[in-house]
Amino acid sequence: MCSGPSVHPRRLEPDVSLFRSPRPDPLNPRRPVLPVLTLLLAVVVAACGGGATPRPTLPPDATGSLLPPATATPPASASPSAAAAAFPVTITGDDGVALSLKAAPRKIVSLTPAETEVLFALDAGAQVVGKVEDPADYPPEAKAVPILGTFAGVDVEKIVGAGADLVLAGGNGGTPQDAIDKLRSVGVPVLVVYAPDVKGVLKDIALTGTATGHTAEATQLVASMQAGFDQVAAATAGVPKPRVFYETGDQPAIYGIADQSVYAEMISLAGATPITTGSATNWEMPVEKLVAADPELIILGDSAYGTTAAAVAKRPGWAGLTAVKAHAIKPIDDIVVTRPGPRLVDGLRLLVAAIHPEVVLPSLAPAPSGG
Repeated sequence: MCSGPSVHPRRLEPDVSLFRSPRPDPLNPRRPVLPVLTLLLAVVVAACGGGATPRPTLPPDATGSLLPPATATPPASASPSAAAAAFPVTITGDDGVALSLKAAPRKIVSLTPAETEVLFALDAGAQVVGKVEDPADYPPEAKAVPILGTFAGVDVEKIVGAGADLVLAGGNGGTPQDAIDKLRSVGVPVLVVYAPDVKGVLKDIALTGTATGHTAEATQLVASMQAGFDQVAAATAGVPKPRVFYETGDQPAIYGIADQSVYAEMISLAGATPITTGSATNWEMPVEKLVAADPELIILGDSAYGTTAAAVAKRPGWAGLTAVKAHAIKPIDDIVVTRPGPRLVDGLRLLVAAIHPEVVLPSLAPAPSGG
């Protein structure tokens, strides 16, 4: 992806990148790093690389429901015997590559922060022997897991040395393809996941559950997340749809959200009209286009990196924007909003709180937590 004329400085899931020409750090647009081959996901924190081109995402259906309604009570956690009975299993990753697992993996390496969160949420934390660096350090239990991928790249030798019998990698450039190829060439099973939309996030959680022997836990988590999304859809039905600009970076240019991206989908689900760049691959927001769109609310996804409402209001040409005149400029926890993992519903609720503070959301049932 890094071949595009302009790329997004952050991504739904910043990842380990291959080194090429300097780009903004996906976690800190002010710090140059080297970009990934293809796309943000958002939200690593684990890896390096400038934002890569996100694949177009599909909008939710007209009802706001992300999956067909659940028809049965989610099953309880699987017993060891039930997990064993699920293997051998053959699954296909989001890159179209199938892999066969003879038994439940005992040593898993996660190469995206989102997958690390998923594994712990599925009670598979004890199986995780390596991960990518995550400045968010979530969940806290994952802090003790050895880091085998950083902003400098993926350490294939250490992954092999750790005895990994399953590696979960990020697709669409989230994990360098050469690292994936090297791991596969020495017989390490690699499952590649890449969620182009919210439904894809839920699908990948289910896929991870199947691959790790935690199918029942994954089913329960997906059902819980579906219910959370449907709660929000019901609560925001019929609300006004303010024009919202979600800023993802301000150096070296102003960056927003691409057309048909997960960011745009989340903002729509939260009850707003997203102002996008006009391109599905270019995240740079032309100021002229932004002024013409005249956002009623500006959300600062880059607030954690020093961008403030006061600084935004002082930008040349921004004083006439409705959001600036109304002092409607709000920071947000971008990682929670955009990381494609178990906390995505929490991120959607943060968006609703920022866009529609008048909307009272029902309490959210706690999602399964891993040990």
